[in-house]
Amino acid sequence: MKRVVVTGLGALTPIGNNIEEYTTALMQGVSGANLITHFDAGKFKTQFACEIKGFDPTPVLDRREQRRMDNFSQYAMVTAHEAVHHAGLDLEALDLDRIGVIWASGIGGLRSLEKEIEDFQAGDGTPRYNPFMIPKMIADIAAGLISMRFGFRGINYATVSACASSSHALMNAFDYIRLGRNDIIVTGGSEASVTKAGIGGFNAMKALSTRNDDFKTASRPFDLDRNGFVLGEGGGAIILEELEHAKRRGANIIAEIVGAGATADAYHLTAPHPDGLGAANVMKVALEDAGLTTADVDYINVHGTSTPLGDVAEVRAIQKVFGEHAYQLNISSTKSMTGHLLGAAGAIEAIACILAIQNNKIPPTINHFTDDPALDAGLNLTFNEAQERQVDVALSNTFGFGGHNSSVIFKRFEE
Repeated sequence: MKRVVVTGLGALTPIGNNIEEYTTALMQGVSGANLITHFDAGKFKTQFACEIKGFDPTPVLDRREQRRMDNFSQYAMVTAHEAVHHAGLDLEALDLDRIGVIWASGIGGLRSLEKEIEDFQAGDGTPRYNPFMIPKMIADIAAGLISMRFGFRGINYATVSACASSSHALMNAFDYIRLGRNDIIVTGGSEASVTKAGIGGFNAMKALSTRNDDFKTASRPFDLDRNGFVLGEGGGAIILEELEHAKRRGANIIAEIVGAGATADAYHLTAPHPDGLGAANVMKVALEDAGLTTADVDYINVHGTSTPLGDVAEVRAIQKVFGEHAYQLNISSTKSMTGHLLGAAGAIEAIACILAIQNNKIPPTINHFTDDPALDAGLNLTFNEAQERQVDVALSNTFGFGGHNSSVIFKRFEE
């Protein structure tokens, strides 16, 4: 099969609005958490989130376009625009029939749906819905909008698997290119669920941290006192390209994607398998797909949401799969900084893996204060400060409600 490489990146995150800002903040261990500004959260159990700061889409989208798009689509357009330009794609010189878009969102246009319902309830009962309500809401629309903006006529669809959505998008894009069905695919994901329904719904599930008095440190993966995840928003875009095609056009090759896997827990609606069974299986599948052994892996960017059950289950899975090599790995959860971007988490965390390879530097798991006796103290969970080391292979885990698991593996590019 054909080899597939990364030739462009785009990021819009709670800790940086482009790749350069994201890289700097990631390695400096910056927290993206703050009090919610999108709405009055005074009566909510959780009053903070990892929101995008200072977002201005006008360099990419005019006012009319903005009015017709939910924020998750705006995030998709801005990050895809950055990635396309980062990759140096000359659209006039490329076969646009061979360029596709596979884009993810776990929820889609939640705020757009929320607003239409609010407006209807505030009225006299006459249905006066915005004609753009459905296109703003549906999760697949971002993939369509990206293709329309750039004229990409290849494969085009969305993946939806909760928090594993954008890792599945990456995996699908990888597969289609190595099978020879497209030359380039713009892939990734975006999410804009810091809304009343988003916060309220996750609060009702008791999934979110309620540390309102210390929100900057509320996302505490692996800490004894972790009490739920912090909701984030934003997007990440990755340009995947067939190797020979990239070489012919003189592209800057950033890294290579070498393996991916997908499994199911088949266990519970929202809780992970307590022994990390599905998580262990998906890492094995990804390693087999990549033709790598456990000893080849240097870094794992874990799902690590800062929930009592999830963090322990994932560590157990890593120990089960990697055995003694688990003690030679660097492991970190960048959700400690960005919060949990749901369907976009896999995209920005895959980018974190690529940046670790580029910079030979592991982004930290911040906000660690107290060791959890349920976790092996011998593991290097990269607490509080970035660590320098040679990173040739990095693995990214994402797991979603419904028991969806995905792992994607990146490698330093070599001819």
